[in-house]
Amino acid sequence: MPAGSKRNLETDGAVREAAILAGGLGTRLSAALPGVPKVLAEVGGRPFLAGLLDQLAAAGLKRVVLLTGHMADAVEQAMGRAHNGLELLYSREETALGTAGAIRLALPHFTGQAALVLNGDSRLGIDLGDFIDWFVQAAPVSPVAAIAAVSVDDASRYGRLRLGEDGAVLGFDEKSAHGPGVVNAGVYLLSRAVIESIPAGRPVSLEREIFAALAGKGLTAYPCRADFIDIGTPEAYNRARRAGG
Repeated sequence: MPAGSKRNLETDGAVREAAILAGGLGTRLSAALPGVPKVLAEVGGRPFLAGLLDQLAAAGLKRVVLLTGHMADAVEQAMGRAHNGLELLYSREETALGTAGAIRLALPHFTGQAALVLNGDSRLGIDLGDFIDWFVQAAPVSPVAAIAAVSVDDASRYGRLRLGEDGAVLGFDEKSAHGPGVVNAGVYLLSRAVIESIPAGRPVSLEREIFAALAGKGLTAYPCRADFIDIGTPEAYNRARRAGG
């Protein structure tokens, strides 16, 4: 796409909304940020969530659903109903539903054929519009879901993806030995059919249940070479703050 132009995802129709998982407890980060939701952690002088929203706006999206739970009121008060041309919607879980359960709860907000989903505690420096284009038009297989995958020097915190030659995700290796690997970067595209298949009203893990069931059955990886910022632990958060977000 030419520099400076914006996709019209409203009329393209395939992906009309993004969702950000913003309801986690942030247990590992709570000592460094007492009383602050993880997505509102300050990085570069503003909430980490604001950077994710700017990235979505740059991709041409118009509506973003914030999937809230823990300290939901604080997130809504801080972010309001609009940001950088985006309409902000909220889907609040009253009891913890897990990553996939939170996405399923937000189903009424999704109007496209697929939804873009971001973890709220990490950021991958890619053009998210390119990811959407690839998913809709250029993926080597016809995926039902896709994971943005990035190579890191130490994959021990994340677990590694096991990939086929065509980029199909064949399985997941649990967090284990130190060393380089290709990992889940916390950015996903999920077809509407996958979202509808998530059991409603109970906790469901996107990674351990939904993706595990889809491995080798239409789940594919989108390989990325990009900066990957993670604020999930105090050490990672401090690194992100030093880097300025």
